[in-house]
Amino acid sequence: MPVLEKEGAQVWRRRTTGEGMVRWFGWLIGVAVFVVCWQQISAATTWFFVWDAPRIANDIWTRATPPKWEYITQLGRPIWDTLNIATLGTLIALCLAVPVAFLAARNTTPSALFVRPIALLIIVSTRSINSLIWALLLIAIIGPGVFAGVVAIAIRSIGFCAKLLYEAIEEIDTTQVEAITATGASRWQVMAYGIVPQILPAFAGIAVFRWDINIRESTVLGLVGAGGIGLQLSSSLNVLAWPQVSLILVVILFAVVISEWVSAKVRGAII
Repeated sequence: MPVLEKEGAQVWRRRTTGEGMVRWFGWLIGVAVFVVCWQQISAATTWFFVWDAPRIANDIWTRATPPKWEYITQLGRPIWDTLNIATLGTLIALCLAVPVAFLAARNTTPSALFVRPIALLIIVSTRSINSLIWALLLIAIIGPGVFAGVVAIAIRSIGFCAKLLYEAIEEIDTTQVEAITATGASRWQVMAYGIVPQILPAFAGIAVFRWDINIRESTVLGLVGAGGIGLQLSSSLNVLAWPQVSLILVVILFAVVISEWVSAKVRGAII
């Protein structure tokens, strides 16, 4: 805080005049950007539907309750497919993410100039595209079904798992690595006995955490034809079978809560 002299007495001010002007100018720019963005959004919005939304929501709620409980006999296979999509996609992603992570980490990559940038490109490219978009592309290539969902989840998960894993590799304790290297161990032995044991807890936590996320993502892949319970949800929405929709949402919520509970228990046991 600057100290200013005023009639022989010290006056404390939080900011100088210049700092205050810069601050207010920043606020002015922020407000102007907000107003412009709001005008663009408002021009592209049909406000009649916005004001009528509470009535529509209440109408849908009335039609959707109570859920059609007898329909649950047809949801066993779809929810099982959803779990398989998440689990197999996670396993495939982990198998591919491990070598990518070792190639991306500064202390394990064979070449920081050539190999590491390629590994980082793989991580960024797979993380930057949503699983729904991957599913749409894969459905166009290999056709609709569960397999497209598994591959979409796997591709989306590679970058996530590899990024967290290579950061864990770079943060290992180098003392253990140096000690094993001093014994004359080969590069692979150093990796197996000096690096891998240190990152195993992080690897297990990443695997469980990603599986938990994939359970959520796999529930909606069926909306684009990639199998799972999302396919049943899409079919019910298309025919406006709201009691079936509400039941499917309850089943999805139950599956997500169970996966969250399992994930928390496993992570707690690891930590």
